[in-house]
Order: sequence, then structure tokens, then C-alpha cells
Amino acid sequence: MPADRSRQFPNLTVLGHPLIQHKLTLLRDRSTSTRDFKQLVNEIAMLMAYEVTKDLATEPVDIETPLERMTGQQVAGKKLTLVPILRAGLGMVEGIAQLIPSARVGHIGMYRDHDSLQPVDYYFKIPGGEEERDFIILDPMLATGGSAVAAVTALRRAGARRIRFLCIVSAPEGVKRLLDAHSDVPVYTAALDRQLNEKGYILPGLGDAGDRLFGTR
Repeated sequence: MPADRSRQFPNLTVLGHPLIQHKLTLLRDRSTSTRDFKQLVNEIAMLMAYEVTKDLATEPVDIETPLERMTGQQVAGKKLTLVPILRAGLGMVEGIAQLIPSARVGHIGMYRDHDSLQPVDYYFKIPGGEEERDFIILDPMLATGGSAVAAVTALRRAGARRIRFLCIVSAPEGVKRLLDAHSDVPVYTAALDRQLNEKGYILPGLGDAGDRLFGTR
């Protein structure tokens, strides 16, 4: 995606790191196996997490090294919380948890009605202390944007204040819908693709991420 096209969305960051783009190309390939697809989603999510967490607040902490006492830095506040949108978002949790093993994990259950293309929610569970936590919503695909908007709205209703949205592939229509509804939510993606087709799938996209992760059709 040309850089000038992504600039139409001021709160969108497209991560163009060569390793991310290399793995994304493998992820898109229809011949990639379910096993390799899962591994690639994990690896891309981990690489993207570095960028997503670069501005987390820190605080000083005194420690003893083997040689002397010093003041280091640690992430401030309550534990970071990952919130995958079920089911495809689950594929991104492990990669980020390897990087941030202390992260809490909440869950938002939604599916897209194939006729109306609107989200249908069926589950919501997050850790307490919502106002003091940083939340990262995880979903490999930001397509129509309906599930993304509903997920952010649900977190806000529960009291969350600091929310970021992390996806691997996005469509301009979905990004616009999310940022029109929640303009202050930073959105991170590895690719801003061309458009949606008539069934609401991203083009060129990577197909149905949930089916490819779990081997279902």
C-alpha cells in the first residue's frame, strides 16, 4: 500500500518492517498450511507488538545488579491486557504473550452475520481495574469495521480509557468506520489493502483468517 494512501487516516500506523512484510507475504499465500499460518500469525503479532507498546508509560524502580544498586525502568500501572476478538484474534495472543508474559487476557466474542455483515456479540470478559489498564484489541482482519467498533464500544462501556487496535490486514472501509466512531483509538496494521468485495472480504487480503487458523471451512 503506497504511503500516501495510509495518510488519509491520521491515527493509523502501517508497519512496513521488512520482516513483517516478508512474513505477511507467506501468510497471504493460499498454499500456506494451517500449521504454518498459525506460526506466521504468532510471529507477525510479536513483531508488531514492539511498535504498539513503544509509548507505554514507565516508572523508576530500584534494583540490585550483581555489582551494584541502580535505578531501572518498568512499565507503570496495572498489567497490559490483550483482548482478542473471538475466534480469529486468539491466534495473535501467544506471540505477544511470549514478549509480554505478564499480560492479562480478556475475551470478546463476536461473529459477523453473513447476510447483514453486522457483528453479533455473544461473550465479554475482561480483568478488573479497567480505568487503569492499557488494552490492546487483537483481530487479524479489519474488514467492514463493524466488529472493531463494537469491541471498542464494549470496552469503553466497561470503563476502559486507553485502547489500541492491532490487526494484520485492513481495508480502507473498515479503518474509516472504526476511526469515524472512535477517532482517538490508535490503529496498527501490517497492510492497508485495496478494498472489500461484495461479501465483505478484504482484497487482496488473505481469506478467512479464522478458517485458516483452525482448519475449518
